[in-house]
Amino acid sequence: MIARASQLFLPTLRDDPADAEVASHKLLVRGGFIRQVGAGIWTYMPIGWRVHQKVVQIIREEMNAIGAQEMLAPVLTPAELWQATGRYDLPVVFKLQDRSGRQFVLPMSHEETFAFHGKELQSYKQLPQAWYHFGTKERDEPRPRGGLLRVREFIMKDSYSFDRDEAGLDESFRKHAEAYGRIFERCELEYYEVEAESGEMGGKDSNDFLAPGAGQNYLVRCENGDYAADIEAAHGVPAPATFPDPLDAPEEVETPGMRTIEDVSKFLQVDARATAKAMPVVVDGKIVLALIRGDDRLDEAKLAAVLGQFVRPAHPEEITEAFGASGGSIGPVASPVPVLADEALREGQYVVGANSDDRHLKGVQAGRDYEADFADLRRVKEADACPQCGGQLTIEQAIEIGHIFKLGTFYSVPFEAKFLDEDGTEKPLVMGSYGIGPGRVIAAIVEQHHDEQGIIWPRSVAPYDVHVVALPGVEEQAHEAATTLDAAGLSILLDDRDARAGEKFADADLIGLPYRITVGKKTLEDGAVDLRDRATGNDRRVPIGSLGEAF
Repeated sequence: MIARASQLFLPTLRDDPADAEVASHKLLVRGGFIRQVGAGIWTYMPIGWRVHQKVVQIIREEMNAIGAQEMLAPVLTPAELWQATGRYDLPVVFKLQDRSGRQFVLPMSHEETFAFHGKELQSYKQLPQAWYHFGTKERDEPRPRGGLLRVREFIMKDSYSFDRDEAGLDESFRKHAEAYGRIFERCELEYYEVEAESGEMGGKDSNDFLAPGAGQNYLVRCENGDYAADIEAAHGVPAPATFPDPLDAPEEVETPGMRTIEDVSKFLQVDARATAKAMPVVVDGKIVLALIRGDDRLDEAKLAAVLGQFVRPAHPEEITEAFGASGGSIGPVASPVPVLADEALREGQYVVGANSDDRHLKGVQAGRDYEADFADLRRVKEADACPQCGGQLTIEQAIEIGHIFKLGTFYSVPFEAKFLDEDGTEKPLVMGSYGIGPGRVIAAIVEQHHDEQGIIWPRSVAPYDVHVVALPGVEEQAHEAATTLDAAGLSILLDDRDARAGEKFADADLIGLPYRITVGKKTLEDGAVDLRDRATGNDRRVPIGSLGEAF
């Protein structure tokens, strides 16, 4: 096909958007691929939609290859589906009412809807099943930014597997993971499949697919290449603390006005790593005291995963009522609530709050002075050691381009989605959920494939294969070149606009098609054109009649 730039709606810009911080946001707007309608709400322009559909087709082919069946679920869903799983009250969920007062949800994912349809599966003989669709999602994102990276409305390919047991789920999970790898390789993305937290989706195990780039996620990797994880699931070995001389029993000390770890450690002249920070949270209406080392940060996703439920920080009045002291002075000794402590606190004696304002306890030791359950609750830091080999961990920004989940029976049980097994007993379906956002994939491609002049699209997802730039006076020869390429099965963007040569070249570099052909006055002399590879910048002279064999 040949698309004429003079007829396309292709509004390129010379300047970056004022609010754009990342390359993909800047270049996709400047190149006329997307336009913002509102905060986190974007329109794909004609050329941008072509890229989107190229990515969609790659995903579709790989989903079909593992036997998944495409369908389409609605955007508008009854609230009772979400109330059944407890996700209705999530703050990111868009809710609305119809004229009769009935409540509905605009889904951020479709687990509930597909579990609802899974109820029609009756027998083990129908399993396994895998269904997918490309559906519009809505998310009440509080801080949309980064162009296509953090949005309020987006299209997602979400697929759902239905199996009779955990072994079947493991196989469905493996097939999807391998399909995702092929998808990202075809999109020419550098990516890492890593351990992740399930978060708002529920269920147990999940893996993230992270592409290094200026995204909203963080990829943790070992310098020796034997470990990688999403930061919310990453494990690291912290640097050891320097402890004071041990005490036979806790010693209470006054700490007037000291409310932060920095204040307390300086006042008592102890290593901040030898202090413990108490973080009271509310889960299912009850307070739990999360305890981490003073120099660490609590990872709320890890905490929620350990507790198996969503949590929130306790309010100041809840803390005072439970502990009889304000937040900066509470601790685990004689705690009135259960204590969940980070693994780093198993050994050593720490300074902790005394559950009395302006007082702390020195020499507090787990097991001797308080009882606690232990789990990995801390967020990994750059200084940590690799849990596999002891090498140094590094942290870099990344874009989540896919996420796959082992849901188990999290959704099938509340929907009573059961099947009759071979032994004649009813059992709940064992589910998996698998998501890819084509928009995120597009942003990641641009983050990894661009230069100062613009985008450098991989051919597999480029909106057109070749950009034919027609300079003044050679329009007939440019059309001949485009026709020759079209006959060879290539898609062509023919820049036939009445514009300066510099403007056309700048737009060609900005839009970033894999190849550019320049038809100029020299073509009238030798019947050849300049063929440039956008990725390498290499030029060569090719006769118009031979263009079909030049790619």
